[in-house]
Amino acid sequence: MYTPNPFIGDVSAYLQNELQKISEALNSPQPTLKLSVSYSPPTKFGEGTIVLADGTSFNPGSGAGFYGYRGGSWRKLD
Repeated sequence: MYTPNPFIGDVSAYLQNELQKISEALNSPQPTLKLSVSYSPPTKFGEGTIVLADGTSFNPGSGAGFYGYRGGSWRKLD
């Protein structure tokens, strides 16, 4: 997770430091992943996409739960 520092001093040094922090946040493994409940299928998805479907507005097949998109279809993961 990235939280920016308040700006103080040199713009160039500040930006370089913040970009380094962003890079580290994006490339570091995280112990958990939190998904928002999806009430409709994602507009852009492909092989390997994971969603948490609400099961009513967005029901990929077996009610509410976690689904992965693989081989051209949504598969329930839990």
